[in-house]
Amino acid sequence: MRKRIKPPRLAAGDTVGITAPASWGEWSRIERAAGYLTRMGLNVRFGGTLSGQYGYLAGTDEERAAELNAMFADPDIRAIVCARGGYGSGRIADRLDYDRIRDNPKIFWGYSDITFLHTAIGNRSGLVTFHGPMLTCLAEEQVHPLTLQGFEQLFHPKPVVYTETISPLCALVEGEAYGPLVGGNLTLLVSTLGTPYELDTRGRILFIEEIDEEPYRVDRMLNQLRQAGKLADASGILVCDFHNCEPNKYNISLTLEQVIRHHIVQAGRPALAGFRIGHCSPNIAVPLGIEARMSTAQKKLEFMEPAVEA
Repeated sequence: MRKRIKPPRLAAGDTVGITAPASWGEWSRIERAAGYLTRMGLNVRFGGTLSGQYGYLAGTDEERAAELNAMFADPDIRAIVCARGGYGSGRIADRLDYDRIRDNPKIFWGYSDITFLHTAIGNRSGLVTFHGPMLTCLAEEQVHPLTLQGFEQLFHPKPVVYTETISPLCALVEGEAYGPLVGGNLTLLVSTLGTPYELDTRGRILFIEEIDEEPYRVDRMLNQLRQAGKLADASGILVCDFHNCEPNKYNISLTLEQVIRHHIVQAGRPALAGFRIGHCSPNIAVPLGIEARMSTAQKKLEFMEPAVEA
């Protein structure tokens, strides 16, 4: 396990770089959403990938990787927020300079397709990163206050706590678990298997979320994680939001709940379900790589320390 590195906290007047390491997004939505960051007292620097387009990607692999490397190297940029997900993060993982990232720790924020980069950066550099709403998620007419509240952990070094005051939680397997939090989008986690950036769940709390995948597809991916030992290796498991994961192709289907219970209960690790983390509103932001404790009796996930350096 690499030595964990926390990024410095943000302060008013700091500059945030906005980049698109995966798919491209609508410029009008990106510009509108950036207003939230400026109202937090931050300066915003837009990357060239925000106006790039190479098929479904926000520029070539070389362009997207070069921009992310440059933002990590730039001392004036204190945080990097991904504009959107979509597809393509995994294509640039072998083009990133992980030594540079380790030597220039700063906040890296995103989710969904960005899961691949969270996993790669955590494995290769030890940097604590943040699974939080993409910039385009803030372009909606109404953004849930708890979604916006997630950014506060970047300014104020205070451990995050998730309880049933946010959403109802259901124990799938009773118990307590300790360890650094890892995980993210199920499809992307599975796509790391067999690569140099493979998900490592040993002694860690694993969380999973997904969108628009039918139960049989979720079944296939959970089965692959199970057979790869990733569920049994975890100290605990958090089942987060599975948005619009309903049967469509088959008239007769297992339910999503049946699929999840089959694999998670079989793993035998303490497990809680119901977290509003992922493609949902609110989308609660959590730090990756920080030691946490989960309790099914207390129905709570709590981090043992802040995720940023004071």
